[in-house]
Amino acid sequence: MSGDVAMRALGDNFPAPTFDDPAWVTPKPLSASKVAIVTSAAIHTTADERFSQGDTGFRLIAREARDLVLGHWSPNFDRTGFALDLNVVFPIDRLEELAAEGAIGSVAPRHVAFAGNQPDDVATIIHDSGPAAAAELKADGVDVVILTPV
Repeated sequence: MSGDVAMRALGDNFPAPTFDDPAWVTPKPLSASKVAIVTSAAIHTTADERFSQGDTGFRLIAREARDLVLGHWSPNFDRTGFALDLNVVFPIDRLEELAAEGAIGSVAPRHVAFAGNQPDDVATIIHDSGPAAAAELKADGVDVVILTPV
């Protein structure tokens, strides 16, 4: 069984959390919303600490940062797209275009990167680093998040 087939089989049977009382809000129109990116591509700037195996932390990526490194080291991840165009995993240029067109209100000043290669127990992200990252985005006035899962 190839690594890709094995990973797909694992993902097909991976349990997803359920929430008894999920929050619900009426969102602003996109044309008035500040939008941020959350990615699991483990990207970071050259000055940031690299992601390590099982790293449940996150890195804040400034809006203007372009010296980004792909820290995702899974052997099942094809890096070609990232090498050709950062926007494949971090669509910052597309967000800038949408803001210039008025389709979205603005682009957030900071974005968040996690490592996608997590242990089976993601409790630390659910209870610690996830809420901490959300608090950073909330402090920036973010209304909408685009998730780019890798």
